[in-house]
Amino acid sequence: MDFAEVPIGEPGCGPYGVAAGVDGEVWCTEVHHGRVGRLGPDGEYRGSQVGPVDSRPTVIVAGPDEAMWFSLYQGNRIGRIGFDGSVRGFGVPDANPYGLAVGPDSALWFTAMNTDRIGRITTDGTISEFSLDVPGGFPSMITSGPDGALWFTLNQANAIGRITLQGAVRTFPVPTPDAAPVGIAAHGDALWFVEIGAGQIGRITPEGDITEHPLPDRGARPHAITGAPDGSCYFTEWAAGRVGRITPDGDIDAHALPHPNSEPHGLTVTPDGVLWAALETGSLAWAKI
Repeated sequence: MDFAEVPIGEPGCGPYGVAAGVDGEVWCTEVHHGRVGRLGPDGEYRGSQVGPVDSRPTVIVAGPDEAMWFSLYQGNRIGRIGFDGSVRGFGVPDANPYGLAVGPDSALWFTAMNTDRIGRITTDGTISEFSLDVPGGFPSMITSGPDGALWFTLNQANAIGRITLQGAVRTFPVPTPDAAPVGIAAHGDALWFVEIGAGQIGRITPEGDITEHPLPDRGARPHAITGAPDGSCYFTEWAAGRVGRITPDGDIDAHALPHPNSEPHGLTVTPDGVLWAALETGSLAWAKI
């Protein structure tokens, strides 16, 4: 698989999260410039200021209301940007929101790293929060699971968490010590997650059974993961400048990005079968899968 690269924004903008929109565009966050941008089918990139330069927009997702939603980690807000460029923000004081996902209830669910909570925000801006009772757990990424619950990683607690729509929480320890899970994605009948500290890909069933798959390069520091139509998952190898692929059976291979030190973070697969990765060094990389 050969990747092409599209430079975006201004030098140093730091593409971090990436998501497919509902209109054929690819959206990304600029973590170092406080901006969200969209790359149109015509190849034109347009950026919008969504917070102060140091607000650190991170994860972005397509919302249930024909808009894009994103977390402002340092800005302590959840943001919404319409396709007309209009921006709204909803404060979550001292939370450091990071992961963000649409739940089965058509609300958006987010992780609050600093307060060890999971938050829920409706499209009209109503916010609820649920305590995890895991001090210092550092909830990171979150996704809607195959069982009608939300699943998330607890980076510093070395665990995977599950929260129901009513706020009931369970946690499942990751077998490998200091694995530091970050990215998580629902795919098929299970959840797949990356262990940035151990160089492994994990799989957890809704019942809580965990299987781990070591990467060929245990120092690759995998960061984000997403599912693909063929049943496999793709993940970024932040320290190695690669994108990896794991099959449902656990077979793993890796594909080099155009530059080995490109610092890949978020990634997504668009409906037309194109894999996009956000490279913090200043580009979006893409390849047909």
